[in-house]
Formats: sequence, C-alpha cells, structure tokens
Amino acid sequence: MVLDQIENMKKSVLLVLVIVFFGCKNVKKERNGRLNIVTTTTMITDLVKNIGGEQVQVQGLMGSGVDPHLYKASEGDVSKLFNADVVFYNGLHLEGKLEEVFEKMEHQQIKTIAVGSVLDKKTLMSSENFASSFDPHIWFDINNWKQITRFVTEQLVQIDPDNKLVYETNSTAYLSELSELETKIKTTIASLPKDKRILVTAHDAFNYFGKAYGFEVVGLQGLSTATEAGVQDVQKIAKYIITHKVKAIFVESSVPKRTIEALQAAVNSKNHEVTIGGTLYSDALGDAGTVEGTYLGMFIYNVTTIVNALK
Repeated sequence: MVLDQIENMKKSVLLVLVIVFFGCKNVKKERNGRLNIVTTTTMITDLVKNIGGEQVQVQGLMGSGVDPHLYKASEGDVSKLFNADVVFYNGLHLEGKLEEVFEKMEHQQIKTIAVGSVLDKKTLMSSENFASSFDPHIWFDINNWKQITRFVTEQLVQIDPDNKLVYETNSTAYLSELSELETKIKTTIASLPKDKRILVTAHDAFNYFGKAYGFEVVGLQGLSTATEAGVQDVQKIAKYIITHKVKAIFVESSVPKRTIEALQAAVNSKNHEVTIGGTLYSDALGDAGTVEGTYLGMFIYNVTTIVNALK
C-alpha cells in the first residue's frame, strides 16, 4: 500500500512537471539550425538519424537493452521532451508507462508523432491481451518499416521544409538499403527447411517477423514483458518443444534470461535436449557503435543467429 502511494506521488509530480514545462513551449531549432528531436525506442532513434542526417539533433530516451514496455519517464526525460521541436514514438501502447506523459503533451499542443499511426489497422496483428488491441512490435516486418520511413520523412519535411531535399535524398537511400536487407534475409532464411522454422523466444515480439518470413513463433511471456510467465506457461511450451523437436530456443537482450533458462531446464528434465541458440535483439537494438546497434545490422544478426541455431 505504501509503495503504491509513493508510486502514485511520483506519477503526479512527473505530470505536474510536464504541465509546467510545456505551458509556454515555443517550437524552435537548435542554435546551429538543426531540429532538436526526441525519440523513444532505439529503432526509431536509428531511423530518424538516418533520415535527418546532419540537419537534426536526435536524443533517444531508451538505450540498448532497455525494455520499452516497462520504461518510466524521469525528470531528465521531461526536460528533454520540453526542449524538443518534435517527439517521435512507436505508439500502439508499446511505451505503456509514457502514455500519460504523451497525453499531457498533446493537450499542451506539443508535436508528438506515433510512427505506428501510419499503418493500416487491417495490416496490424490483433491482440486481445494488449492495451491497444494490436501487437506493437511493428518494426519486425520490413515493409512496415518502409512505410514508417516514408511517414517520418513527410513529417520532417512539414516541420522543416527548408531541408526537404536532404530528408528526401536520405530517405530514398535508406529505403534502398531496406530493400537490400529484405533480399539478404530471405536468401538466408531459404537455407532453413520449412519444418524447422519454429522460433521460441522469451516474449511474443516476433509475430510480425513470423508472418512476413514464414516462421511459427512461440513467446513465453506474451506480447508485454510486464506479465511474468508462470509454471503452467513453461510446462505448456516445454511440451510443444518436445512434440515439434525444436533444437534451440532464444534469449532476448531486453528481457531477463531466467525464464528461457527455466524453459530449457523443463525440457531437459523430460529427456529432450534443447539448446539456447543465442541472444536476439527484440525491443531494443544493440550497443551504439556496433553493427547490431543499427536496425539493418540487428535484423541481419537476428536472422543469422536464428537460422544457424535451428539448422
């Protein structure tokens, strides 16, 4: 009870700070003429940097290994949001604990853009167990990411028309890289027999990937990491792994590995060997400055890791 009261007090203080900060906010650029942009997830940060190039200053709230489902805004985050010309976030309730902050920002007429809003709801994967009723892990279908690339480009051009040519040129180049990426991963996946394309991970982040590239996807925790997997969940999936003779299961970089280790132990206790095939990047990219720290590099790494472990 006391902890709940403290948590509610923290929330109230944060929302008051939002109102105070945003009450007299004026849209402005950095002194060097660059747009000051705040992003939430690492995937969006990487995308905006690719499109904006030298014309933007991008500050990402979340870093490598950070779980957006559980992320809470700090006072420092509010300060970054206050100083931003525009905020890009995923939407579809991925950043669940930031929703109240975004709502307050909208009431104060601060430009916040949910990149997921551009996608046709008919193409989104539904989920009765998630707040938005849709699976928010939209970046795992490259066609979704192409649409979002075009959408972010259009938004930047509207906000900063003086640099339209830069944004559109960068966007065209990045879309070409996304097409090359899709060709590469389809070639890699083609080397894996269809009956071995079963992907078991810590939580249900890969459903768009499975639908787009022909994998059966099984997540231990469901769409959100806010709910822990129970003993029955572990036993149910252990039985599935044995029945389908799955060779490997996967840890996720932004989710504690203890649940996957428990699943492995449950399978092994029934005289069926299953290995941990590696760590996949799901809700966050790898460390900044590494190949896996980019969307393109993350995708190639994930697919290579999956295919090699399941062969």
